[in-house]
Order: sequence, then C-alpha cells, then structure tokens
Amino acid sequence: MDRQLKIIFAGTPGISETVLKNILNNKFNVELVLTQPDRPANRGKKITQSPVKELALKHDIEVIQPELVKNNHELFARIKHLQPDIMVVVAYGLILPQELLDIPKLGCINIHVSLLPKYRGAAPIQRAILANEKVTGVTIIKMDSGMDTGDILMQQELKIESTETSGTLHDKLANLGALMIVDYLANHENYPVKKQDEVNVSYAPKIEKKEAHINWNEDSHIIERKIRGFNPVPGCFTFLDESLIKIWQADSIDNKNKDYLSIGIKPGTIVNITGVGLIVLCGNNSLLLITKLQVAGKKAQSAKDYVHGQSNLLHKVFKSNIF
Repeated sequence: MDRQLKIIFAGTPGISETVLKNILNNKFNVELVLTQPDRPANRGKKITQSPVKELALKHDIEVIQPELVKNNHELFARIKHLQPDIMVVVAYGLILPQELLDIPKLGCINIHVSLLPKYRGAAPIQRAILANEKVTGVTIIKMDSGMDTGDILMQQELKIESTETSGTLHDKLANLGALMIVDYLANHENYPVKKQDEVNVSYAPKIEKKEAHINWNEDSHIIERKIRGFNPVPGCFTFLDESLIKIWQADSIDNKNKDYLSIGIKPGTIVNITGVGLIVLCGNNSLLLITKLQVAGKKAQSAKDYVHGQSNLLHKVFKSNIF
C-alpha cells in the first residue's frame, strides 16, 4: 500500500470532487490541485468556485486556476518544483500538453467514464444511454497527447439499468471511479499496462442542445432513451401552444392495436389521457407515455397534475423537431 505518493490532482465539476474526496479520505498526499477559474453560475451569474476548489481549500491544499495550460511555463516550473510522483486528472476541462504530462515520475492518469476504447470524448454517459447500451464502466488510463487514447491501467464494468438517467448513471460512475483510483494509487505496481484496441474505437461527441429537441417522427423507444440520456442536462424539450415544455420522464408503449398514422393522425398528437399521464403518438405508430414534465418558468410536475390544470388536451399536437 503506497500512500506516500506525491499527488497532483486536476479536476473541476462534481465528479472530480467525488474522486478527490475519496483520495483525501484515504490519507493520500495531495500536494496541489489544478481547477478551472471561478466562473458565473446559475441564473444570478454569481461568480462561483468549482466543487474541487472548495474541497481543496477546506483541506488547506494549494490551488492553481490557470486560464490556459499550454505554454504556461510558470505553472510547469511550479509543478516541477514539487517533484510529483503522479497526477490524477478527472474532468479537468483543459488540454494538458505533453510537456506537463512528462513531469510526474509515474505520469498522468485519467479517469474516463466508459469502457475504453468505446466512447472516447466529452459525453460518454449520455451517448451510452442513447445507444441503448446495457453495460458501461470506468477506465483509468495513462494519459498521452491524444483524446482518451492512453494505455489502460484499470477497468471495471457497471450495468446500465433500464430506467437510468445520465444523472443517476453519472453518480454511480463517479463513486465507482473514486473507489478504483484509491485502489490504483495504493497498488499501482500490481496493474499491468494494456494497449487500447483501435479496432473497437467509438466516439462520444459533446451534446448539442438541438439534439434535445424532440422529433416526434422518431420511434418512441428512441425518444424515451433521449429523455433519460438528456436528464438532467440539457433536458428534452418540445412545444405545445407555443409554450416550451421539458419532458423529464416517459415510457415507450407497445402499440399493436391501432394504426394511427393510416388515419391521418400526426406524430406528436396526444391520442389518450390516462390516470398516469399523456399518451403521444410517435413514429412507426409507436406510443410514448409522458409521466413527468415541466412548463417553462414553472417547476417540474407529474403529468397527472399537469392534466388537471389544462383543458382540451386530447388531440393537441406537440411540435416536432424543426432543425
């Protein structure tokens, strides 16, 4: 068990905080934390520290917040002076140049929330749900100059539940990564290095907001996965009577009884209202049961409660994707 390693940690959002917290709770020696600069957050645009910075300051750890890392020779000099053994990187958000990667004796390691080489990139959690994957996981790699291309040091699978949202899966993967990194830091000499299989590479590009605009011409199974995959961010949305509505929870329904499309009913039409929610026609005559939604400017509510406050909803049409 090697807890004498001199560690530098680089990360910014909540998943990074979860990992750093477990490293500190296990009494590892974190000499320095890199995190992104304080930025405006939420509707009030109040300047806010990253979760990682807040945690580091509570533990009296030095924090550096560079705008850029590339060619930041002052930063490189500071890190070299510390003579770190290893650098742990989790969702830092800035590209690290090779000059920095070469400083720690054992290199820089990164926690990536997919089973690399699958889903390299910025949105592996969302893309896995959209693709109807049944399993994902966490991979620890030794960083190189590529995007998530480094050698695999450690990897562990995690089942994706049928009701999983990006939010719930994010938290599970964060906790798994936090456990794995402590194991790796304590027993790094016992884990062999494995090259990534370039034959099985896939990518997880950043989510664009327009992807969350529901296209009712798609099959309900695809729409249901998007609703889960884009929850909580950016949130799937549609329009009804010019009002923007976010859909937070829904279930696809098998429809073997009625061919709505053949009688001229358009996808996006509310074809039934039940005690649970709204049933909407989608592509391929498939049906979607909406159970939780949010009208712009209001709090999220059950579809059942929404129905009670509305009239003449039956046969109204949600606007489809117009991009």
